[in-house]
Amino acid sequence: MTSKTKSQTPGAGDIEQLLARRRQFMGSQLYMFYDPPLHLMRSEGVWLYDAKRRVYLDAYNNVPHVGHCHPHVVEAIARQAARLNTNTRYLSDEVLNYAERLTATLPAGLDVAAFVNSGSEAVDLAWRMAKAHTGQHGAIVMEEAYHGWTDAVDALSPAGKAERALAPHVRMLMAPDSYRGPYGPEVADRAMRYASDAERAIESLNAAGLRPAAFIVDPGFCTNGILEPLPGYLALIFEKMRAAGAVCVADEVQTGFGRIGSDMWGFGVHGVTPDIVTMGKPVANGHPLGVVVTRREIMESFMSRTSFFSTFGGNNVACAAGMAVLDVLEREQLQASAQQVGEHLKAGLRALQRKHDLIGDVRGMGLVIGVELVTNRKAKTPASKEAKRVLNLMRDHGVLVGYEGHAANIVKVRPPMPFKIEHADQTVDAMDKALRAL
Repeated sequence: MTSKTKSQTPGAGDIEQLLARRRQFMGSQLYMFYDPPLHLMRSEGVWLYDAKRRVYLDAYNNVPHVGHCHPHVVEAIARQAARLNTNTRYLSDEVLNYAERLTATLPAGLDVAAFVNSGSEAVDLAWRMAKAHTGQHGAIVMEEAYHGWTDAVDALSPAGKAERALAPHVRMLMAPDSYRGPYGPEVADRAMRYASDAERAIESLNAAGLRPAAFIVDPGFCTNGILEPLPGYLALIFEKMRAAGAVCVADEVQTGFGRIGSDMWGFGVHGVTPDIVTMGKPVANGHPLGVVVTRREIMESFMSRTSFFSTFGGNNVACAAGMAVLDVLEREQLQASAQQVGEHLKAGLRALQRKHDLIGDVRGMGLVIGVELVTNRKAKTPASKEAKRVLNLMRDHGVLVGYEGHAANIVKVRPPMPFKIEHADQTVDAMDKALRAL
């Protein structure tokens, strides 16, 4: 370490010095949680520890899917890194064993996998596959969707953008929001009414001389505000998209690997089977790994028209980490736990709704839950400022959550899967204290 580096290294917990260094070396735009931000030093299970040795319950991060620094995953990474780590231009057992085990968790027909390094890359590759297979070039996504950061996928991610900023080949669908949308629970055929928006989007593409290559959806509608499944809706959308020649892509970065409790994959709760499934973030507990699983004919169609290779995608260490995640999910029965703990958590949050008028709605599946805050329940006026304040107050009470939605007024609870009943109770208690302090 040079003397210059030493002089720029702040003491533990010196937030202002760290922020100054971040601006110096990473640019002036800071995308960070909480005010002031946390200086984290270590983690374990569902716990995070800051530089002042304060402990926080992590009720937000889905990346460490089976828990921060899970010893089985850590050991698998270290063991494989000490033995071999190279690319898929060589034959190796790790990627084949993992592909076989992973595809066995999916419906029949979804049986071939391609490996990349992140969810963004997975969606990028799925988009390339869809265009090659269909010969079409239009895309349909949900309003407020977010699918990643690559140039191609950013165009498929309208979250935070004005509609006029959409790429010419992209159209959005109205979210099937039974709380805030035009068709509420009192509308008997609301699934059909919401799904009819697909016809408008397809016709709009056709009018521009385009046909849809892909419909891409997060089955939890997380960036739409974490919407509960509307029975029949996604099946109707899939039917309309396939009739127009498109393939249907399920982006499982947020809902996959048992998070929703009732099913291993988010699309399962909708009773549909996609043509392509994309995975990222939690697939290897934070180790860089993204996966695309699809039907054999789509993979063959794609590969007959182009070539694909990712140097790090499917490397031995990444696949060892992915295999270890599947081990932990099974051994610790985390999918069943997500169902039980999620129901308990949602019940506790709905009890808070009866105490605090600021809570307009509580919804979600398993361990991905949204609490929508409104300043007026009748008008459903988004309580955006209050939501940000709740995040910081809950942080002060030792629980970390996030926010979601177009107006950033939905408190997002999406913890690591080892979250237990006592952790759910601690989260509810922290939110109760935060709401009372407003």
